[in-house]
Amino acid sequence: MTNIGVFDSGVGGLWILKHLRAELPGYNYVFFGDQGHVPYGDKSKDEIRDFSEGITRFLISKNCKIIVIACNTASAASLKYLREKFPEVIFVGLEPAVKPATEITKTKRIGILATPMTFQGDLFNSSVDKYANGIEIFKNTCDGLVLEIEKGDFDGQRTKEILEGALYPMLEENVDTVVLGCTHYPLVIGEIKKIVGDKIRIIDPTPSIVRQVEKILEENNLSIGIKEKDGEIEIFTSGESEGMENVLEKLFGGKIKVEKINLENLQVLNMVE
Repeated sequence: MTNIGVFDSGVGGLWILKHLRAELPGYNYVFFGDQGHVPYGDKSKDEIRDFSEGITRFLISKNCKIIVIACNTASAASLKYLREKFPEVIFVGLEPAVKPATEITKTKRIGILATPMTFQGDLFNSSVDKYANGIEIFKNTCDGLVLEIEKGDFDGQRTKEILEGALYPMLEENVDTVVLGCTHYPLVIGEIKKIVGDKIRIIDPTPSIVRQVEKILEENNLSIGIKEKDGEIEIFTSGESEGMENVLEKLFGGKIKVEKINLENLQVLNMVE
């Protein structure tokens, strides 16, 4: 049976994993959080490509035929590269949901929360060029927010301060739509809603990612042999497992085992053709 791989720089991709499991429960999932390198937002493009390639090789070794790059930064830096390097694998990448935001905004002003690498990437800029004609975009990188979320601090004082610093200036600019351009950020969507209120539309791209995976499974006849009951979930990290376990418990309830993979192992996998 086909395994579905999911990877992120840390715990943010667990949000996507949760929704994939809810909508497509019969598959086995292998998740890798690269907490040894988190955050990706301040890394170079070459570094992120190297991390992504090593993780991809690991997921392939776990029989993953589809890999979801559950990280906007990694998608911006390495999606095209990975597709060329591993043509036998189907990759699903992320990009900030510029198009749906431009379709629903009334004020023609949208806010986007994402990392510097995402904003610099071709995926983001091509989307802006294609869909955002006549739309004013206000960007913020929410510096430090990923690390707070990695600690499981979804509603702490520092998390609130970072979000307020990002969102209040957008509200002053009459933004009516906010795009979550990092997979970590939906984990604090409750705090975001408290700040922006009910009149501001918040766009989380997760549902569209789930639909895309479902479409790929059907088009490639990869639904054969799926289980009637929930499949297995394997969780791996390149960092310490405690933070991952805390977030898993919040999202899934109960304990899910997290296995640590040494960074050296990924480097070895990266060298083996």
